[in-house]
Amino acid sequence: MEHVLGIGGYFLRAADPAALNAWYRDCLGLDTDEHGLWRQGAGPTVFATFASDTDYFGSGSQQTMLNFRVGDLDAMLAQLRAKGADVAEETQDMAGVGRFGWVTDPEGNRVELWQPA
Repeated sequence: MEHVLGIGGYFLRAADPAALNAWYRDCLGLDTDEHGLWRQGAGPTVFATFASDTDYFGSGSQQTMLNFRVGDLDAMLAQLRAKGADVAEETQDMAGVGRFGWVTDPEGNRVELWQPA
């Protein structure tokens, strides 16, 4: 049986694609080339489904949520706050899994930040 090898891309609709791309670059350090190619660091990736009525993603109209691995969650959240980003006050610790925090991008997409255990 053939199987997927990994995530090949994540695509977002945006009212202003250039501005949203700049936000991800300037606030999260997602440095892509002119085609959107980004070479991520090696590490785990989670694929999980949630109930259709979950509020975990934020807005009920958001069907998916992007999760980025980070090395230092507290430093990343402080960096985002310093740039004026919409950062959730709460964080979550899951024993054996890691720590989580959230930011909402300028287009209203909730993004999860994960510092693996």
